Amino acid sequence: MPRGAGEWAAAGIVTLALATALARAVVVAGHAAMRVWPVLAALATAALLYAVWRLVRASRAARVRAASLSRLQIALSSIDAMNDEEFEFVLADLLVRDGWTADRVGRQGDQAADVIGRHRRHGRVVIQAKHTKVAGKVGSHVMYEVNGTAGPVHRADVAVVVTNGTFTRDARTWGDRHHVYWIDRDRLHDWAAAGTPLHDLLRLPRRPQRSAVPRRPARLRSGIS
Repeated sequence: MPRGAGEWAAAGIVTLALATALARAVVVAGHAAMRVWPVLAALATAALLYAVWRLVRASRAARVRAASLSRLQIALSSIDAMNDEEFEFVLADLLVRDGWTADRVGRQGDQAADVIGRHRRHGRVVIQAKHTKVAGKVGSHVMYEVNGTAGPVHRADVAVVVTNGTFTRDARTWGDRHHVYWIDRDRLHDWAAAGTPLHDLLRLPRRPQRSAVPRRPARLRSGIS
């Protein structure tokens, strides 16, 4: 703290000088802002227009893709000629054609999920794709893997294994018993080539619409409801 009249006077002078410098700095900054604000406004407008253009372009591309996928039909001979990755992308496109949103997620360590789809009425589906030779068979171990990860890992309501080959009898029986859907070559023809929607092909149940849970009446402090 200042001591005496002289120190108080010096402190007052220093405070006045600092206030004057601060005021000048504010004025200078204001003038600078007035000079550059048109440039800043132009840059902000350009950025906004670019963002709108990207959004419109993405929306238009999505509509075009959805329109083209709505007529998607793929022959089994074309599917047989694909590799594993192409097969997974085709399954995702077939889901989109049928009104689902879908993502291809298959990669090393995918925990028995190659495609994940979502539908407003049928919930969340996880698909394990098994592209094989025409005479190839999918065994029960695939059903075990999908059943073990579909719900706990991927939060799926529906688990499906799809192949362009066939399933062993044990695999089909085990899948039916544990609600793991399977699509073999015949069913794949109906889905991909004939255009039958997945939820109709598998007769997937509609999930009930969530309704508000009625609240219990508040209890009085006396304990009488």
